[in-house]
Amino acid sequence: MPSNVPSFAELFRDCERSAVHLEMRDAYAVDYEESGFTAWRQGHRLNPDDRASWWRPWLDLVAGTAARGVVIRRARIVSEPVSEYIRFEHSGTFTNVAAGEQVRWLPRRRASDLALPGNDFWLYDDKLIRFNHFTGDGASAGGEMVDEPAVVKLCSAAFEAVWERATPHDEYEL
Repeated sequence: MPSNVPSFAELFRDCERSAVHLEMRDAYAVDYEESGFTAWRQGHRLNPDDRASWWRPWLDLVAGTAARGVVIRRARIVSEPVSEYIRFEHSGTFTNVAAGEQVRWLPRRRASDLALPGNDFWLYDDKLIRFNHFTGDGASAGGEMVDEPAVVKLCSAAFEAVWERATPHDEYEL
């Protein structure tokens, strides 16, 4: 990853009001999720009552940020019927919610008339974007930081349009 892209820990530490994340892929092949996806495919499911078994550093970061009053929202645009990977993500999203994220899901067919950026992104405090780049097979291809006002405006408007149409996690059925 280029050295000019701060870590997520740095970005969340510096965030003061809001962090929003738009995901638009039906599958990801990122290293930190591979073992969990493999275990899920083999029948393992996270137990909401056994927090110690699923709490991880990412959730510490989210919980600490939310505790400072930062609103964290994640929206996922998904094809339906959903992919196996999206079923895996959906089954574990209760952990994100427990840490303080608000999560919504939008069927791709309901996003056809929305202007969307070409890549997934995080938008911090409506002023700084971290685009997440992926290879065709879903592996991480690094990140890119952008603070150009026109790009920030596009991403903010795209996220809000998706959020308005999307279904809250606890109501979205696969």
